[in-house]
Amino acid sequence: MNIIKLDATPSTNDFLKALLTNQFVENFTVVTAENQTSGRGQMGAKWEVESGKNLTFSVLVKDVLVEITSIFHLNVLVAVSITEALQRFTISNLAIKWPNDILAENKKIAGVLIENSLKSNGEIFSVVGIGLNVNQKNFDDLPKATSLSCILNHDLDKEAVLVSIIQNLKRNVALLQIGDYDKFWEAYNQKLFKKGIPMPFEDKNGVRFMGIIQGVTANGKLEVLLDNDSLKTFDIKEVQMLY
Repeated sequence: MNIIKLDATPSTNDFLKALLTNQFVENFTVVTAENQTSGRGQMGAKWEVESGKNLTFSVLVKDVLVEITSIFHLNVLVAVSITEALQRFTISNLAIKWPNDILAENKKIAGVLIENSLKSNGEIFSVVGIGLNVNQKNFDDLPKATSLSCILNHDLDKEAVLVSIIQNLKRNVALLQIGDYDKFWEAYNQKLFKKGIPMPFEDKNGVRFMGIIQGVTANGKLEVLLDNDSLKTFDIKEVQMLY
């Protein structure tokens, strides 16, 4: 496993993308940082963590996606790989909050940001950025966040958690390469946060409504059953779950 360890960097995703433009980078190369000063989440949200307490890393994944329309398959695979890895550390009540935040006991423990690049020869390179709260204890300003340490009441070996996630990712990528999509989608839907439960939402115009999550489409849109029994799909920028 090729791991590049940094003390600090603005963004592990940006570091890995810059590396890709200058040299050949081996598949599944990992860039980790003890302190990420400008980490990003979905839709440009800032990802802030205590230095040295958590895992902030990026992984290069290539030779997996064969067409741009299948991009969300990788999101599903990454989310499932993380939950499978965390189950080995006896983390229970894991859920995937659409599109790919990881929750435990209804609180966020990890976020994922996947950035895809289409090369001139049609090859798709994906930089998978993962932020995982491991040993941080203080979440006073983040009431909907927690860490593995808070859940288990003891600190964990960050390296062991990292290796477990990468091993799961590599194994699952091999399955995806032979077309075994259904396994990951089934696992993703089984762990989909608030699936089948009436809950409030807010659309991009600030309008609130009730709905029931039915699932996620192949291209990553959220399917919600509305009060009038109609089924509507939403993109990530079009709706927010209120919980």
